[in-house]
Amino acid sequence: MSSRNGDAQREPALSAPARALRKLGLVRDIDLALHLPLRYEDETRLVPIGALHAGDTAQVQGEVSDCRVEHSRTRRQLVARIADASGELVLRWLHFYPSQQKQLAPGRQVRVRGEVRGGFLGLEIVHPVLKVVEPGTPLPQALTPVYPSTAALPQAYLRKVITTALARAPLAEILPPDAVPAGLPTLREALATLHHPAPGAAMATLEDRSHPAWQRLKYEELLAQQLSQAQALAERALLRAPPLVAGGEDGKGDDLRARLAKALPFALTGAQRRVTAEIERDLAQTRPMHRLLQGDVGSGKTVVAALAAATAISAGWQCALMAPTEILAEQHFRKLVGWLEPLGVGIAWLTGSRKGRARREMLARIASGEAALVVGTHAVIQDDVQFARLALAVVDEQHRFGVTQRLALRAKLGAHASDDAVPLEPHLLMMSATPIPRTLAMTYYADLDVSTLDELPPGRTPVLTKLFADDKRDQVIARIRDELARGSEQQVYWVCPLVEESEHVDLQDATATHAELSAALPGTMVGLLHGRMPAAEKAAVMSLFTGGQMRVLVATTVIEVGVDVPSASLMVIEHAERFGLAQLHQLRGRVGRGTAASVCVLLYTGPLSPTAKDRLRAMAETSDGFEIARRDLEIRGPGEFMGARQSGDALLRFADLATDGGLLAQARAMAPRLLRESPAAAEEHVARWLGSRADYLKA
Repeated sequence: MSSRNGDAQREPALSAPARALRKLGLVRDIDLALHLPLRYEDETRLVPIGALHAGDTAQVQGEVSDCRVEHSRTRRQLVARIADASGELVLRWLHFYPSQQKQLAPGRQVRVRGEVRGGFLGLEIVHPVLKVVEPGTPLPQALTPVYPSTAALPQAYLRKVITTALARAPLAEILPPDAVPAGLPTLREALATLHHPAPGAAMATLEDRSHPAWQRLKYEELLAQQLSQAQALAERALLRAPPLVAGGEDGKGDDLRARLAKALPFALTGAQRRVTAEIERDLAQTRPMHRLLQGDVGSGKTVVAALAAATAISAGWQCALMAPTEILAEQHFRKLVGWLEPLGVGIAWLTGSRKGRARREMLARIASGEAALVVGTHAVIQDDVQFARLALAVVDEQHRFGVTQRLALRAKLGAHASDDAVPLEPHLLMMSATPIPRTLAMTYYADLDVSTLDELPPGRTPVLTKLFADDKRDQVIARIRDELARGSEQQVYWVCPLVEESEHVDLQDATATHAELSAALPGTMVGLLHGRMPAAEKAAVMSLFTGGQMRVLVATTVIEVGVDVPSASLMVIEHAERFGLAQLHQLRGRVGRGTAASVCVLLYTGPLSPTAKDRLRAMAETSDGFEIARRDLEIRGPGEFMGARQSGDALLRFADLATDGGLLAQARAMAPRLLRESPAAAEEHVARWLGSRADYLKA
């Protein structure tokens, strides 16, 4: 008997173009049908050679009269001449193959397309698109699509496989007629138009994506996403969660939340009180809370999370708080210990660096329920962590966690069962200091309740942002030296994008900057902090800086979120053009936390790209987190803005939230109706557009 894995059973090796298709994710007919052109070329008409002008992009047909290789001092060139009844045109190739010279044998008819320019010998086209034709060969009847591609995927091959796939793809109408906005074509008609527009098609509307064919695709995509979110909401409504009421269900037990609110060394802002009440109402329900708490840097999200944790603990359950970095997790841990430990709450600290006996002791306290609050990094969701009665999870900077991690957290929390053996789902509070623009919230967070802290605590000072080219670097260092020499209590952050010098990227690195500042500021303690340092060393550095002994801290972006040092009032960000807008805003939020006037200096290296100019201009013009988020969405688009909420694929390929708000509103209104009246069609529509990616929208 021959082996199943023998040569006869092996799949045939894929050709290079087939491998390239697979790499682009173009596997199914529907994938190819939805791979749309970047632009179009008009090969439906010929222009007489005599009617050409320099600067035209045109297609001509003529007979080859001459073709030769010409030699100059620097290179060989292939030069041909073609003519029709109206005139003659020079064709020139600076790089060519022998086969091209054979194609251009005198007497042959060729059809060429390209940009016409004036040359020494008259009008010419350099590197034209060339096709050998027979006299009378008909012209195409549609515009020629130009697709996103790779070097291994020639346009001719891609056009052929897409045309074939378009005929086979399952593009039958799924949606009821009244579920589609009036005046839009069917999906099959829309795709046929976009792949092969007729010569008279309105090119402007195809290019700006306002054509009805584009509108149909965008609506379908937005509807699929809204349906997925509505399904998530409906599914969550069927789940059960433990109702969490401070003081227990009868309210007569220990009201830890009230004791914490009374013990806090500051008064809550109006926004904090409002948001806390929203969370309290959610926690009291038997339906799991799924709420996003968003607020600008410094708006006081941690104390809101602490009050929510106190409610869960007061009701007899455990709470877990997960942060993306050890530094941020430790900042939370210190604050929560200071607030809750004096009130008798057991708190566990769990990170990847905590090992051996200390870790085993923490795990035992968590499993027994002695630790009512668990603070840590992704270590909180590792397999060996078992909770006694976990009912609330708080995820800080949730966009910094991958989708898989957030799904794992929910699975771990769902391990409990109620008295009637129905699994209990956790209450989930996600926090973000990157405010979500309204259209993005409607789209990606349609299944979430959103609470917004739109008021900063009193005493926060506005931060002045200044831009300096890197040739002013010495002046910035001199200013720091003068400030410190005057005995100022000012503390300084200096942020660099790299830890050590890279051969590939010429950026000022943190270790070199630390050495430079140490030499330039004698008598001043200058610290270094980066992600590769051992946890104990990082903690020691942060302790010195927080305590005021260390005046200058050179760091990478490990200090981006959560670090709270009120006396730090100057932030210098090196190579600011290399950072994202949200990241720059987060870094700037590390200063201005006390009463001293604060400054953020953005050092940049030119020349700046248009995107970098937009980012730096936005930073200089506004410190409003919501305006920053709006501009960031404009600059980056929703895919990048959302970060790890996706699986890696942009969940919106065609719709543009900046321009398609009307379609989004229609899809948002239609989704619940379609689920009620045509659930099978809704399910099929989501499967067509999202497939397994629907799960990531629910994470």
